[in-house]
Amino acid sequence: MLAARGQAGLDDIAAKCRAVGGQAHVRVLDVTDAPAVAEFAAEAAETLGGIDVWFSNVGVGVVGRYEDVPIANHAQVVASNLLGHMNDAHAVLPIFLAQDHGIFINMISVGGFVATPYAAAYAASKFGLRGFSEALRGELSKHPRIHICDVYPTFVDTPGIDHAGNYTGVKLSLPPGSLTPETVAKAVVRLADHPRNTTAVGAPAIVLKLNQLLIPNLAAGIMNGFMDSWTSKADGGGDSSGALFTPPATPSGVDGGRRHPERRRKAGIMGVSAALGGLAVISALAMRRQ
Repeated sequence: MLAARGQAGLDDIAAKCRAVGGQAHVRVLDVTDAPAVAEFAAEAAETLGGIDVWFSNVGVGVVGRYEDVPIANHAQVVASNLLGHMNDAHAVLPIFLAQDHGIFINMISVGGFVATPYAAAYAASKFGLRGFSEALRGELSKHPRIHICDVYPTFVDTPGIDHAGNYTGVKLSLPPGSLTPETVAKAVVRLADHPRNTTAVGAPAIVLKLNQLLIPNLAAGIMNGFMDSWTSKADGGGDSSGALFTPPATPSGVDGGRRHPERRRKAGIMGVSAALGGLAVISALAMRRQ
């Protein structure tokens, strides 16, 4: 059972599922429409005889200085990225409770731990989503067969960057060291087989999460410097709300096609260096406190 805003994208992925021998039922809906999501969940449970796994993969964004981005765009990001996941959970949890099992997988982002400058609404939605998941796990602690699983990848090479709203004045590009969609998909599939509360995907995600917990001020400064450097090297571009309010007219697939092997190799080296640097700072702080 597949649901999304765009008919073209749904038809494309459904055709790919059927081409490899799978079955696919599709429904066009917007996750910000709570009644429509509830209706879809009921339909899925009836069609499938229950729901074992619900993958809530909702994510839109807008980039730019907070005051330069129209407030309606910020509101749409929060409505989709936070309320959309909440609507999903509100629809499927009664089904999980009735059958006494189920796995709810939230696609969050390392942005749920480390705020990204120039993406304030995105950061707010992801921090909120992390808190929402933690609250649900507390409520469901007496139901050991119902799992709330969170996935925290870093940047992923998908067409999402083309769909983002952009008020930076430059063209958005993918940072080096971004993950492949397949890497993140494999992490999600593993959760369906072996559920766990949180999964960080990619070494930079683990490092950033650790740094944010132990040295939050430094982590924020690192992210600010990274974003400044990233946008300063970009070509000029105009303002756009992207696909915030309307889905893409044509299917775009899952791969953004921006990865470069040499950049990936260098990014891997930089990731290891960052990890060692972070550990060195942590060790120094620990020694100072002794």
